[in-house]
Amino acid sequence: MNLSPRTQKYLHTYGVSPVRPLLTASVDGVERAVVIPALAESSSLFRTLASIAGNSPRELRRTLVICVVNNHRPHLAAEADILDNREMLNIFNALVPGRPPSLSRHTGMLDDIRQIARSGLRLACIDASSPGLEIPDRDGGVGTARKIGMDVALKLLDGRGTGGGVICCLDADTLVDENYLSAVGRHFAETGNPAAVSAYAHQKPSDPEILLAICGYEIFLRSYVIGLSFAGSPYAFHSIGSTMACTAESYVSVRGMNRRAAAEDFYFLNKLCKIGKIEVVRETTVFPSPRPSGRAPFGTGRWVLRFMTGGGDECRLYDPRVFDILREWLAGMEADPDRDPGAILVAAGRIHFLLEEYLRMSRFDRNWRVIRRNCSNPAYLRRQFHVWFDGLKTLRLIHHLSRSAFPPVPLFDGLKGLLDRAGGSIPIPPNSPEGTLELDLQFRILEELRYQFPCS
Repeated sequence: MNLSPRTQKYLHTYGVSPVRPLLTASVDGVERAVVIPALAESSSLFRTLASIAGNSPRELRRTLVICVVNNHRPHLAAEADILDNREMLNIFNALVPGRPPSLSRHTGMLDDIRQIARSGLRLACIDASSPGLEIPDRDGGVGTARKIGMDVALKLLDGRGTGGGVICCLDADTLVDENYLSAVGRHFAETGNPAAVSAYAHQKPSDPEILLAICGYEIFLRSYVIGLSFAGSPYAFHSIGSTMACTAESYVSVRGMNRRAAAEDFYFLNKLCKIGKIEVVRETTVFPSPRPSGRAPFGTGRWVLRFMTGGGDECRLYDPRVFDILREWLAGMEADPDRDPGAILVAAGRIHFLLEEYLRMSRFDRNWRVIRRNCSNPAYLRRQFHVWFDGLKTLRLIHHLSRSAFPPVPLFDGLKGLLDRAGGSIPIPPNSPEGTLELDLQFRILEELRYQFPCS
């Protein structure tokens, strides 16, 4: 395979090692890859693949779905997880070459397997589970698994299609619409953006307790993005791994996926946003799982688990006033960035003393002198400001404000205050303490949020 010099340089310098074998049929005509990490996901992965198989035959012919079956070595991974991975690998060893797999112990998969086989879905599998091929002890799980698959996708695409080819990310328990592949492909062809996130809605669970938990979690996620959008932040997009997509060219530009065990999606998108705009693909929806899980230290599974066990403080939002402060700070820098850092810090103190305190802690004075000296015009200076004051610094500012002057507020009180600022028209009962709204009403509020703020 003749790789471009840029791709070769990336793989040599930042690519994952060792390179694991790829089980696949022909990759001729592939312009897009979908990468799915899978750890003990035999009960859900093939349902996910069946949902992808529901996309149009034309799109399936242009797409390779790469499943990365992964775990750490036995002393770090549960024996049951390793055995489950072995079962998945056995199924792929038959399914990828087109042979019927043995499913005597997995009769619940039969319908999904048949749909996958009939569809012409182009499958590939990477074994990061068998002895000697496991995820390294020092590396995180999902970040490294995504990186293994995305690096392989980069090599296979290498210049095919828009932006050198498009690499999509899903999770092994996430479902997609029948227009998922076409909508994502069309978005990149029409915008030329380096990356995008698809609209999302968590699957609706039958268990009322899990539904209550996922309502609170998704309202929290969407409220944060709505707040950032109100403030004028370029980082106003959701960071959910199963919604991400980027071009191969932009993947190389940001040195690929990181190896984090959690928040790998946040850090990856944070880098991509610095090289171009990230927008929401609104014409399709992905459906992440709401299941509780203790695998990652935070995220959907951990939130739901904490909620169900009565721990944490899951029914609160950031005080909407923190977004007022962020809005004023960003507007001031947008209007006049070419100022001495001392004058900017004084102006920040007038907005709120905690903003100035945070900027001093972040060494704004020293950093801004360097940035300002190396920017030749105001437009470039504004851009470099948002590179410095990125999604991570934004989140840290919100946390800094929330620790003292603006502690988190009850979920629906905070949502009402935020909607008053952002122009939403969702009726929320006044003075609703935490946990007092009926479950059906909470879900209706969530559905209205999805409808009125589809980019959140």
